[in-house]
Amino acid sequence: MTTTDFIFVGCDLHEKTLVNRIAVNREPAEKRTFGNTVSGRAKLMAMLKQKAEDLGGARIVYVYEASGQGFILCDQLKAAGIECYVLAPTKIERSSQEKRNKNDDRDADRLLDIVRAHELAGTKLPAVWVPDRQTRDDRETVRTRLDLSEKQTGLKAQIQTLLKRQGLEKPEGIKGTGTKRYRQWLEGLSQAGSLGTGFRNVMGSLLRQLEFNEQEMARVDQAVEQLCEMPHLKPIVDPLDAETGVGRLAAVAYATEVGDFARFRRRQQIGAYWGLTPSSNESGEIQDRKGHITRQGSPRMRRILCQAAWSRVRHHEAEREAYQRLVTRNPKRKKIALVAAMRRLAVRLWHVGRKAQQEMAGLKPAER
Repeated sequence: MTTTDFIFVGCDLHEKTLVNRIAVNREPAEKRTFGNTVSGRAKLMAMLKQKAEDLGGARIVYVYEASGQGFILCDQLKAAGIECYVLAPTKIERSSQEKRNKNDDRDADRLLDIVRAHELAGTKLPAVWVPDRQTRDDRETVRTRLDLSEKQTGLKAQIQTLLKRQGLEKPEGIKGTGTKRYRQWLEGLSQAGSLGTGFRNVMGSLLRQLEFNEQEMARVDQAVEQLCEMPHLKPIVDPLDAETGVGRLAAVAYATEVGDFARFRRRQQIGAYWGLTPSSNESGEIQDRKGHITRQGSPRMRRILCQAAWSRVRHHEAEREAYQRLVTRNPKRKKIALVAAMRRLAVRLWHVGRKAQQEMAGLKPAER
C-alpha cells in the first residue's frame, strides 16, 4: 500500500506579496515569499510543481484567505493543476493572543495548520464558494451601481450637515429634498453673496459631485438593465422581480450574489449566508441564548433586503400581518420584526431563484 505525500501551503495574501509557509506532510514548514504579480505567481507555481515532482508526484494543497484581491490566484493555481481552497476569514477561530500578535508568518502558519489538519485528520475546512468568471463579471456592474447609490446618499447627508452648520433650513414652500425646487434653492445658496466664501465653495462642489453621480447612475442603470436581459440571468431575474417589494436592481443583485442557488440545501443556510440568523451563546450549564444577528455576509445585500422588506410590509397583506403580530407582542422590538421579514424575503427569493435555475437546466422533479 502506497501513501501519497502532501505539500501543504498556507499563504498570507497581500497586494504586492505572497507570504507562503510550505510543509511536506508533518514536517516543519519553511517560508517562501513571492511577488503578487504575473511573474511572481508563475515562479511560485513552478517551484511547487518541481517540489512535487521531486517527491514522486506529491499532492499540492494550497489555501489562502478571501479578500479584496479576488480569486485570480485560485484560478491560476487550479489551471496549473494545483488544488486550491479559499478560506472564509470570519470562520477561522483565533485566540485573543493570536489577534493581538498578528504578522504575516503567523497568519500563513495558521492557514497551513488548518489545511494540514483537514487533510490528515479530517477536520472541517472553512472554505468559501468560488464563483465562476461570468458571475464575478456580472457582480462588477451590479456592485458599481450599488456603490453609486451609497455615494449619492453620502453626498446628500453632507449637504444636510453643511446646512445645519450654517443654521439654514429649506423654505416652507419646498416639500421634499428630492424636488427640482429644492435643488434650485441649493444652487442659489451656492451663489449667495451674503453667505461665506467657504460655504459657497463647498456647496458648489457638493452639488457638482451630486450631479455627476446622478449622471453616472443613469449610465450604469442602462448597463444593469442590459445585464438583466442576458440569457443566463433573465429567466432568474424576471421571477425575482415579480415578487412584491423587489425591484429590478434588487433582483439582479440577489441573483448575482447567490450565483449557484443549488449550493444551499436548506432555508437556514440562506439566512446564515446573509448574516440574518441570531448569534448563539451556549456553554456548559448555560442555556442557549440568542443574541443579535451575526451580520456575516454582504452588508450591501442586507441593505437591499431591508428596503425590499419594508416595501413588502407596506404592500403585501401576509407580510404586514406577520410584522404586526411580532410588533404587537412586543412594541419595543420593531427591529426584530423587520429582520424576520428580511429573513422570510431572503428565503422566498432563494426558493424562486432555485426553481428558475432548475428550469433553465432542464432538471426533472426527481433530479432536483
